[in-house]
Amino acid sequence: MLLSACASGPTADPTADWSPNRLHAEAVAERERGNFERAITLFERLEGRAAGTLLAQQAQLEKAFAHYRAGEQAQAIATLDRFMRLHPASPALDYALYLKGLVNFQDNLGFLGFLANVDLSERDQRAARQSFEAFRELVDRFPESRYAPDARLRLAHIVNSLAQSEVNVARYYFSRGAYVAAINRAQVALTDFQGVPAAEEALYLKYRSYQALGMTDLAADARRVLVLNFPQSAFLGQGAAAERAPWWRLW
Repeated sequence: MLLSACASGPTADPTADWSPNRLHAEAVAERERGNFERAITLFERLEGRAAGTLLAQQAQLEKAFAHYRAGEQAQAIATLDRFMRLHPASPALDYALYLKGLVNFQDNLGFLGFLANVDLSERDQRAARQSFEAFRELVDRFPESRYAPDARLRLAHIVNSLAQSEVNVARYYFSRGAYVAAINRAQVALTDFQGVPAAEEALYLKYRSYQALGMTDLAADARRVLVLNFPQSAFLGQGAAAERAPWWRLW
């Protein structure tokens, strides 16, 4: 019975005599080999063993990145939020914000979404908004960060996506005859997201909605602004049949 009890006891930690540097090296190697679960375990041990040091902070960020690489967005975000809460003055805070934005940016795209011809504006925009907030905080607080240029590019993509999402809703309302609701959502796209491609259709939807409501002066004004800003607009000739290529398609 004693032998049986000993055999069922906890397994000895094979990393017990490893130095923090070795733990870190092994964790990184496991992650690069795609063994994310093992890498995350090692980073957690490193975080505990090097508590109170910069290496422990690095372990938290490395663990978040391993979760991200493993497709575990929720765990990655939770790890990053914990890091930023515990270390608000960390020299790596810009990277934490960048990684948080990147995780949500990828989550908004979805697995192989670009190959499946998925329009980001038609997906749930919660992840896009969270990504936007993280990238915006990064460029506002750390404009000289090495991650800021890429964050600015991604912000432009997200703004286009959010604006087009509002236009998609406006188009839906218009198709159902809810013209006042269509005008309101189109106006959100125009007011909150200036200078985006979606503004063209937003103006067209305002024009058509005012026209349908018999508000000729406002309809004429919306059409005038549309012509002024988009003189070659396909909507003027083809209306709703005008082809709308996804904003993210580069070819």
